[in-house]
Amino acid sequence: MNKKEKILMVEDSQSLAAIYASYLSSQHVDLLIVDNLQTAREEWIRTQPDLVLLDVELPDGNGLDLLKDRPREENEADVVVMTAYGSAEASVDAMNLGAVDYLSKPFDADRLKVTVTNTLKNRALQEAVKKYSSLDRKRYCDFIGKSLPMQSVYRIIDSVAPSNATAFIVGESGTGKELTASALHEVSKRKNEAFYAVNCAAIPRDLMESELFGHVRGAFTGATTHRDGAASMSDGGTLFLDEVCEMDLELQKKMLRFIQTGEYQRVGSNKVERADIRFVCATNKDPLVEVREGRFREDLFYRLHVVPIHLPPLRERGEDIIDIAEYFLNYYAARDGKSFSMISDSARSKMLTHQWPGNVRELQNAIQKAVVLNEGNYLRGHMLQLEQLPVMRNRLVHKTDTQQSSAGVTVPFSPRIEVEPLWIVERNTIERAIEICSGNVNKAASLLEVAPSTIYRKLQAWEAKDNRNTGHSCTA
Repeated sequence: MNKKEKILMVEDSQSLAAIYASYLSSQHVDLLIVDNLQTAREEWIRTQPDLVLLDVELPDGNGLDLLKDRPREENEADVVVMTAYGSAEASVDAMNLGAVDYLSKPFDADRLKVTVTNTLKNRALQEAVKKYSSLDRKRYCDFIGKSLPMQSVYRIIDSVAPSNATAFIVGESGTGKELTASALHEVSKRKNEAFYAVNCAAIPRDLMESELFGHVRGAFTGATTHRDGAASMSDGGTLFLDEVCEMDLELQKKMLRFIQTGEYQRVGSNKVERADIRFVCATNKDPLVEVREGRFREDLFYRLHVVPIHLPPLRERGEDIIDIAEYFLNYYAARDGKSFSMISDSARSKMLTHQWPGNVRELQNAIQKAVVLNEGNYLRGHMLQLEQLPVMRNRLVHKTDTQQSSAGVTVPFSPRIEVEPLWIVERNTIERAIEICSGNVNKAASLLEVAPSTIYRKLQAWEAKDNRNTGHSCTA
């Protein structure tokens, strides 16, 4: 139950004080009544009230004198003046002295209750704003950044973490989705229990169910021992499903039942088990597009998409870029025995104008590379080797079949020559990455920031397409 707000009423008429107390009897407050200025000052200092209901005409003076020379306190109580001698001038005087409202006697129960309720609610709101504005939010859990977009993220985490509501984190690759999930766990009531993360894009489809629910010995070829899955290992804690949109549709059906009932079965077992889990999900895709395209179940989406958390890309976080860069600079300098400790103006300018398509992960790699390859106290602009890759939001637009060269000469434009089909561009990029990685698909997938299973599926599809085009077929 929330704590009771404290109200100090200064009223010299015992009968009126009793009536006002009866008006407030249904309110969740602690009420103290005094009948003179001297006692009011003493009790104000002692009790540190949230609200003072102050009569003007008192036996030992004018209540407004108490406002003029109000007791020193940490609580800074709100004051509502009440008097039978109401006038426009008296109201203005009271407000100029710091009163938040004014009640003219006689007033009924509704008027008093509305005034008290509104004053206390407004006070709570102001205290919340003051709390957030006064907090040093440059660091939050494992986050670094004080920008307005990140302050919004911190506040959502503060609000959501104490509940069991499922959070659905959306953001570009490298924006800190797992950090957000970890923060939700650390601020929650489950912080002393397990936090278990599963990357749905990094685990082969035929092993994903076992990863989530576990298996029994002999459930499939290679299952030589009994194995616990994420469900049992995160029981009582938090289960983070990263890249949840990559989950197989058939498994999505089982996942929906698990979320709804808390019940699951290990692969190869008929025994129903239960787990108490708080779910957090993340994706770098637009989940509504995945639902619309039939790759993600609509019922599972609405079960998981309870509280959305959107992580801003690094390019929208302003000076956070420099704060994060300073952290990585100090970390890698200490680790590698270098003397770097400051960032030059040229490096700052270069970092603040770069688009950072890889977000924080790209910034981390850029700083690490600069520290490894250079020496000095200052990180300078020429030391940063930043790839000028396009941000995904950009797109090619053409309106006609002709276009002008830089010299102003109109030249023919052939879409089939100038622009290759997307699948060909994608295939060339993936095959080139695999070639650079000496055939290591997992490493290529990491560089391309996609799941290895995605590359394998595409390679199989292209191979089948090649076989069809050459008149060959293959059978399993």
